[in-house]
Amino acid sequence: MTTDTASAATLAHETVWSLTNAAVPAHCLHVVAQLGVADQVDDESDVAALAERCAVDPDSLDRVLRLLVSHGVFTRRGSTYSHNDTSALLRSDHPRSMRAFAQMMGLPVFDETFARLTHTLATGAPAIESVSPGGLWTYLRSHPEAAETFNRAMEAKAQADIGAVLSAYDFQPFATVADIAGGRGHLLRAVLEAAPGTRGILFELPGVVDSLPEPGPGLSYHRGDFFVDPLPRADCYVLMEIIHDWDDAEATAILRAIRSAASPGATVLIVEGIRDDDVDDPRAATLDVIMLALTGGRERTPAQLGVLLGDAGFRTTAVIETAGTMRVLEAVAI
Repeated sequence: MTTDTASAATLAHETVWSLTNAAVPAHCLHVVAQLGVADQVDDESDVAALAERCAVDPDSLDRVLRLLVSHGVFTRRGSTYSHNDTSALLRSDHPRSMRAFAQMMGLPVFDETFARLTHTLATGAPAIESVSPGGLWTYLRSHPEAAETFNRAMEAKAQADIGAVLSAYDFQPFATVADIAGGRGHLLRAVLEAAPGTRGILFELPGVVDSLPEPGPGLSYHRGDFFVDPLPRADCYVLMEIIHDWDDAEATAILRAIRSAASPGATVLIVEGIRDDDVDDPRAATLDVIMLALTGGRERTPAQLGVLLGDAGFRTTAVIETAGTMRVLEAVAI
């Protein structure tokens, strides 16, 4: 065996080994987020004191944190740990905190779902249906604590992308922007701040709207279910990481509901990690399998989204890159 062949064989072995064990550092991240360890780390925290604050075993915590350090999360010097830019995102008080997202991906229902991915491969149905009949949305409705974690995670995840979206797309020409299934309205509030002359409408389920503070000037709430209830009329409709949650039939139904409310010439924006068939992107592929297992949705190409939009009465006009992980597909009602 030549040196090059041996090196290639070693690399191949390590690739399989690393992927096989990828869940281990992920679980370490989940548990550290769940315990709020990052909130207890100051400039230099001795692991014994840190363990006492977190009410955990110091040796076990040290070994978990060492693994995270090897992946670039936290900084270690001897028996002390401190923050770096990555670990700071696990703090609850960070303006772009990802703690809730790490907690969400560590929920037991998610662990069970991915352990049953063979169900999806055998049937084509989301694996979560073998864990919780009715799927993810039914599960969250009946588990309010998990739903709260999920909602906080979606807001946290979006915070990393909102700035890039607003830098790439100008909302000022629109008199009215409707954020469809926009959660707590984090994107829409940022849009209205960037375009102060614009009026915003947040369309969300009644249970979500009822948990929100008073909307404030320029913002209104519209309660409803986009599969059942009429949507508001607006000049621009924004769907941020919504269409990828659904299969083609349901995604088309959502777009048709928007078209029923929209006037000809109204704009719809699909904001998500729109994938490129010519690029093997691990991030997009990971999110695609998450959708496969949890919701039955998928990450789509511009062409695939164009078919759905065409069936709903829209014409694609642009695909806009951002400085982040999102792309913006723009279409108009015809």
